[in-house]
Formats: sequence, C-alpha cells, structure tokens
Amino acid sequence: MYAKPHPLVSKLLIVEDEVLFARAVMRRLQKAGYECAHVESLQDARAITKQFLPDIVLLDMRLPDGNGLDLLAEFVAKNAAVIVMTAHGEISDTVNAIKQGAVDYLKKPIDLEELLLSVQKAESVAEQSNSLGYSRQRNAHAIDGVEMLGESSAMQSVKAQIKRISQLVASDTVAPTVLISGETGTGKDVAARLLHASCQTNNHYNDKPFVHIDCASLPADLMESELFGHEKGAFTGALTTRPGLIEAAEDGTLFLDEVGELPLALQAKLLNVLERRVVRRLGSTKERAVPARFIAATNRDLHAMSQSGSFRQDLYYRLNVMSIAMPPLRERGEDVLLLASHFATQTAKRYGLARPAFSAQAVALIKHYAWPGNVRELKHQVSRAMLLCHEGLITELDLALPNDKDSAQYATQAHANENSALTLEAAEKAILLQMLAETHGNISEAARKLGITRMTMRYRMDKHQIAR
Repeated sequence: MYAKPHPLVSKLLIVEDEVLFARAVMRRLQKAGYECAHVESLQDARAITKQFLPDIVLLDMRLPDGNGLDLLAEFVAKNAAVIVMTAHGEISDTVNAIKQGAVDYLKKPIDLEELLLSVQKAESVAEQSNSLGYSRQRNAHAIDGVEMLGESSAMQSVKAQIKRISQLVASDTVAPTVLISGETGTGKDVAARLLHASCQTNNHYNDKPFVHIDCASLPADLMESELFGHEKGAFTGALTTRPGLIEAAEDGTLFLDEVGELPLALQAKLLNVLERRVVRRLGSTKERAVPARFIAATNRDLHAMSQSGSFRQDLYYRLNVMSIAMPPLRERGEDVLLLASHFATQTAKRYGLARPAFSAQAVALIKHYAWPGNVRELKHQVSRAMLLCHEGLITELDLALPNDKDSAQYATQAHANENSALTLEAAEKAILLQMLAETHGNISEAARKLGITRMTMRYRMDKHQIAR
C-alpha cells in the first residue's frame, strides 16, 4: 500500500501489526505530504526495503515474528531515522532502542499530532545526517594523495607559504581565512586541498570534511539556499528542512572557489558568517555555530573590484587575512616538462598504454607554448595526445595545440638551435625521433625516408632506447 510519489518528499515506512492504527497513521502522514508504506512483520520489512528505501521508520517493538530491536540496527545502518513504538512501556526496550540509534520513542496509545511532531523531528535529523554524511563520503578521497608538482622557485615559494599557514592552525583557535589568487587553471583548488591535507597531518583536521563550493556554477535562484540552508516552508518548493553547505563543512574546511562571482547581497551574509561565526538558515530564527575554516579562491582582481564597488571592501579584507598567489604556468620554467611527463604517465597507466615519450619537437613546443589555460590546459592536451599517439611517442601533431604561429616558430627555431649543439649520438637520436614523429611512429616508413633498412632502423632505436 503506497502513497503517490512526490519529488523531494521523505519516504516513511510503518512496521506495525495493528492494521487499523497503521492505516490511521498513514492517512495523517500522507496528508502532511509524506510517501508512506506499511508492513506488518520483520520479514515483510526486510523484503520491502529492497525496493522502498525509507528515510524514516516507525517501528513497533512487538511484532508477530520477533522484536523490533532485531531490525533496528539494520535500518540505522542504512541511514534511516527510526522512531520506536511500544504499548508495553518496557524501560529496557526503550533504553536499548536509543542506544542502538533510535532518534525517538513513543508509548501507545499515540496521539497522531504528537506522532507527526516526532516524525518531523526525525526528518530533520535524517536530512542533516544524510547531508553531512554525504559531505564526508564525497570528500573522503578528495585529499587522498594530493600533491603539488613543481621544482621552480615560484612553486617552492607557494609550498613554503602553505607550510607556514598550516603551522598556524591550532586546535584551540579559529584558523585564519586564506585567499588564493591566480589565473584559471593554475591549481588553486589543489592548493586549497593541500592546505586541508597539511592540517590533517597536524591532526587538527583529521577525518574532517572538505566542502568545495564553486560559486560560479551555483544557480542564482538557489545560491542563498545552497549556501545557508533553509527551513521547511521557507519558500515555494522548500518541502523539507535542509542544512546549507556552510553547515555541511562542520569543523572541517569550506572552500569557496571563484568567490568573486558571489552577488553583493550574499557577500554581506557571508561577511556576517565570517565575523560572527554563526549561520542562520532561510526561514529560521535560530543561529548555528560555524566552526569550519574558510579558504577562498578567485581568478579576478578582488582589490580592483572592491575599489569599483562590485565586491565588498570589508569582505575582501576579511578574506585576505592570509594570501597565496598561484603563478601561471608560463612563469614556472622546467615545471612544464615535469607536469607534461606526469600527466602522460598517469594517462598511460590508467589505460594500460605503452610507456610515454615525447619527440624533440614536441618537447620544444611544450616548453615555448604560452599555455593560456595553464596546468588545466596542459593536462587536457597531454592526456588527449597520449590516447592518440602511436606506441607511446607523443609528437607535436598529437598535441594539437591551437594555431599559435609565434609559439610554433619559436619552438621550431629553439629545436634547431638545440640540435646545432648536439653530439653525434644525440643528433642521430634527434633525427630518428623527428622522422618517427613525421611518420606517426611508422618504423618502415621512417626507415624508407632515411634510406636505411627496417632492421637497421630498429637497431638504432634500441641503441638510443626509443620505444617502438
């Protein structure tokens, strides 16, 4: 027996062998907007949950085939909020039920309005538990193995700043807000995750959630609700109470990516959260503590925006307590080759491909291309080239970079200059690589163009450790 499904409505399962009472409960809860199902035994309850996954369970303690306590742990393990009901008033059952995770208990005879209030309370508990649990689960792997590659002086400076900031975090103090600036694709999110991970190493943020909010992608009409949460009925469509992402960060890290995209009205509310360390959901009069640390990132000039009035000046100074400037890839020297090799190897391992290598012209092009999209563009282009290349040799044609005549000419000239100073052995290897690049790795065709046999070509490739 089911109620008509409704989007965003909590599902409620009644496990009760008194059919008349169960039907009365169903009518009242369906009238309040819940989707309900009813079963009369433990066996039927286990069977129905294979298709009907309840958010809330009304569980009778005395059932024809056993005690409701036998089923309680199973529902709790599935993140359902359980309300136990008993006509016997046995204190031991009630205590055991609460110990095993029940959110409330009701003694029969039960007033339907009292029951509705208990269900609404359980719904709020389930909603918040699911939201925060999802936040933890979603971000449990977000910082696993996080690393920031780069040996350039610019990146060494960034790593030193992250280390200094993480050392400032103490378990008994509020962590300072951090503003990470830099062009799109420079790795601002990696820096934020590394900050969070480094604090976990210090055991101050161990097993704490990391909540990433992309302010640029939040729908304008839902932005306030997503950030600050809302109470049931706060606006049209608010069918349940829902905590916001600020609450979901709990005592972990809240990362506000592209914070410059927030509208002025929400900037004022965010400033209040940062100043007073409390948040108030839409439609609520209750303020909730915000223990989370805040990290913000932007690719825009917030100082200039604050001067022009498009970004609150007080919020800018409140966010910019500590700052990290991420350098563009074009200012990171040899890091570009280190990163290219890393991304190629990563892609090869993922797809079980041959060990990657770059042709000399590809190396020259990677070094001298401007990379306007920074690390993100490099990762995309190299990963794509790795999938398209022949036998693991990435050529400049595989990279398929945008038609940048200046970069291409610069790379060609640089490659020629490099070859002019090569030893005989190195020059021979460069010629082999160049010909293999031109023939897309076709050994027979490369040998024919060089005027040597295929066997000689293979011998010289093995001699110079060039992948076939």
